[in-house]
Amino acid sequence: MHDRHFTRRSLNDFVVLGGSDLDHSGRMLPMLVFLAVVLGLFLRKLTQEERIQLVHKIIDLSKAGIGIARHYITSTPEGCDDFYAALRERTRWAFVTPALMAAYVTIYFFMVWGDSALNDDLLLHWGGSLGPRTTNGEWWRLATALFLHWGLLHVIADVAGLLQVGRLVERLVGPVALGCVFIAAGLIAGLRELALHPVSVSVGAAGGIYGVYGLLLAACLWGWGQRSPLMLPRAVLKRIWPGAVVFLLYNILTDGLFNSSMTWGLAVGLAAGGVLAFGISAQKPPVPRLCMSMAATLAIVVIFAAPLRGMADVTRQMAQVIDLEHRTAAAYDVEVMKFRRGRETAEKLADMADAILLEVREAQSSLSALDKVPVEHQPMVDNALAYLRLREESWRLRVEGLRAGRMKTLQQAERVESSAKTLFEKVEKLKSGEVEK
Repeated sequence: MHDRHFTRRSLNDFVVLGGSDLDHSGRMLPMLVFLAVVLGLFLRKLTQEERIQLVHKIIDLSKAGIGIARHYITSTPEGCDDFYAALRERTRWAFVTPALMAAYVTIYFFMVWGDSALNDDLLLHWGGSLGPRTTNGEWWRLATALFLHWGLLHVIADVAGLLQVGRLVERLVGPVALGCVFIAAGLIAGLRELALHPVSVSVGAAGGIYGVYGLLLAACLWGWGQRSPLMLPRAVLKRIWPGAVVFLLYNILTDGLFNSSMTWGLAVGLAAGGVLAFGISAQKPPVPRLCMSMAATLAIVVIFAAPLRGMADVTRQMAQVIDLEHRTAAAYDVEVMKFRRGRETAEKLADMADAILLEVREAQSSLSALDKVPVEHQPMVDNALAYLRLREESWRLRVEGLRAGRMKTLQQAERVESSAKTLFEKVEKLKSGEVEK
């Protein structure tokens, strides 16, 4: 897995619900046991009345926290009454932003519910994007990946980043424009991520959210030159920065500064905003302009996707190679035991080795024909081809030795087979990710 994903998961492991990554490493369970013991000893020393008071205090603190959050989200900053009145007149209800956030949380909890670990396989099952799968007829994964997350921290960061900015932009440009820009930026950023890291599972809405930020920036640039009730006051910008900081910090820590989601998402948002936000102080973007922008976005997506189409599914091919070795070696060993006990002739043993030789040649031909192999998988393909060449030679020598009754030829076959199996072990480790190259 790419380092970016390892970093992200190492952060999320501390808060993944239903995950077992830390349980497996033995770090989480002792801490939970320790906290449970400390809490038990603390509660044991309290009287019944003190326990009831503690519960009431916790409830009061929870209500206070909810009240503060509600006030922060729904209240109008001082001096911004005209601005928010103009927003309400333009778009009374913002429903796309809450729907996106509800989808993030709901899908995440359904995804981890009852599963022992939040890993690549689970994310792929739910629609994560992976080069060999996405580029071979499963392009819908670019869209579904926008609603999946690596862990609870990832969900919180995306919700925080979208909450205030999304509601503001949606009421400023309209729900249709917001939804279109979010999807367009997410798809293009997802394609870029696919090109950069084709063998890593990619999930998350960062590209789409950066697109919304770009749209807001474009709206501000258009609005600053025009005096209007919809020109963004500084108090409103101050209201949205905490969530934006949480989102930006998380993505910078996990993806690095100027990552592909940031650069491409912002670029799409700015480009779309340059078209859609023109005249934003007077009205929402008209439908014809929206249709033209989405048509242009679709064309860009198709142009970007075309060179990536048909990426080789190396892991599936490696699974077939590994299965071939285990299956044929086990079957041949059974026949060798029969031969040693006099229940099998050398000729039949040679026929079986000859049949296996044909399978090895077919596997070698199939692997050699692979096109568009991801760079990360090229060492695995090279080692697998080297293994198959040696394995082909070992089975050919075995057939010759058995049919001609030449012990030296059979001994040579054993030596070649030993070299082949050394490479085979390396292929297995490469497939499981135990070594880098």
